[in-house]
Amino acid sequence: MTGDNGGPVPLDLAELSSARRRGCVAFGVALVLGAAVGGVVALFAGQTAALVTAAVVVVLLTFVAWVSGRRRLSLDGDRVVSKALGRKSIDLVHVDKIELMVTDIRGTRTVGLLFTGGRKAINLALAIYAGAGGRELGILVLRRLADVLARSENTSGLVYSQLLVAQLRAEAKGDVAADRPLYRLATIAPAGRLAQRINPEAVTRFVASLD
Repeated sequence: MTGDNGGPVPLDLAELSSARRRGCVAFGVALVLGAAVGGVVALFAGQTAALVTAAVVVVLLTFVAWVSGRRRLSLDGDRVVSKALGRKSIDLVHVDKIELMVTDIRGTRTVGLLFTGGRKAINLALAIYAGAGGRELGILVLRRLADVLARSENTSGLVYSQLLVAQLRAEAKGDVAADRPLYRLATIAPAGRLAQRINPEAVTRFVASLD
């Protein structure tokens, strides 16, 4: 990892091997959905239309999964940079909006920050939890991110900086995942929703209640 001298710091939570596994799963899902949609179309428009529709669905879903798998995030100075097919970045000091996002996919919850600047938005995953454990961004990464957010002109930046500092303290004390702030935020979010924004006031109250 670079970053001791202020260079770009990788922000990708998942390992490359995990990304490849997700790509294989996504391709399998695309095949199943393509076959299902093609079967419905076949009932009304015939076999040729069904095959064309199925192929389009599979190609589109596979392309979306491929682009997602190629995405790489980094923190370069005060900017979060996302690279996939192209490159986009958001200055966290001058960011327009910061929101806490929780996604729930088959019991695996991801906690992240959604940064919006102008017409650009970047979703940064901070931690992924399944059961009593999971994966979290490293200590140095969270420290750098907390420092940048503390300087943000957006008033919510300080709240999220304090949240990350509390996460670092919990890890330094050796708290298990279930006792760490990010895990607690993930579990209090209502179940049954693929992705949801957590009310900023609720996050502020939660951070204020932390030791």
